[in-house]
Amino acid sequence: MEPPDWEAMNFTVEPAAPGYPLCEEWKDGSEGSVFHLANIFLFFGFMGGSGFYGLLYLFTFLTLGFFCSTVWAWSDPCTTDSFLWNFALFGVCLGQVLHVSYRLRSVSFEKDFQELYLCMFKKLGVSLTHFGKIVACCDGDIHTLEPDHCFAIEGKTAIDKLSVLLSGRIRVTVNGEFLHYIYPFQFLDSPEWDSLRPSEEGVFQVTLRADNPCRYVAWRRKKLYLLFAKHRYIAKVFALVVRNDIAEKLYSLNDKAFDKAGHRYDLRLPSYCHMPGTELEKADVFLQVPVQGERTA
Repeated sequence: MEPPDWEAMNFTVEPAAPGYPLCEEWKDGSEGSVFHLANIFLFFGFMGGSGFYGLLYLFTFLTLGFFCSTVWAWSDPCTTDSFLWNFALFGVCLGQVLHVSYRLRSVSFEKDFQELYLCMFKKLGVSLTHFGKIVACCDGDIHTLEPDHCFAIEGKTAIDKLSVLLSGRIRVTVNGEFLHYIYPFQFLDSPEWDSLRPSEEGVFQVTLRADNPCRYVAWRRKKLYLLFAKHRYIAKVFALVVRNDIAEKLYSLNDKAFDKAGHRYDLRLPSYCHMPGTELEKADVFLQVPVQGERTA
């Protein structure tokens, strides 16, 4: 019996020559400048913030980063998959840049509302989207007030809105006595607004008269409370700006409002104590607010 021919029975398949070059070892040098530039763009892109401008910043740098990565991957035949992924991500980010730019352009306001946003809401981080809802709540209307015309009359005008002065100057008086002025980008009726609950009604305890031509924006009370119910963030923003406005008015009244006897008073907030200015300055302890109608020592 003849021995088998093992060489003829060798079924080992020789590997076919690859259609693309093999990456058998690490490169000796570093990648080119385009690769490093791509990663720098990506680094700055991921530092973007929120809001429309933050999104525009983010996707702009990501678009540049993935574009540089696509160029780098195209130059290396061993990175076909990387090229395809980077090119796809470049297209997605470019589409986001165009989409955000279109939305940012569509969110535009009149000059008065732009100034209102810059002076009162932008510093609080309110986005243009939320501010657009605030503007829509007042229907984008700007009201005017002629000189010597009254915005509110003491004991007669109902508290049914919240208003911000955009231009001009308003004089605030009570019983004919001057209290203070209201200047642009201050609320006209913040104490009255904050003194009532949503279900309560009331009237002004002061008179607001225009010293010169005035322009203001007003939100109807019921409509604004509906907006607060839908957007709690907007409710918190208004609570902050309204109470800050009240604090500024109280601060101005502490130094300016005296009666003929030298007593400090604030009839817009009648629960505050009445006390002579000289005694108040000499007091070394906290004063307790007496019950209205009682006499203070």
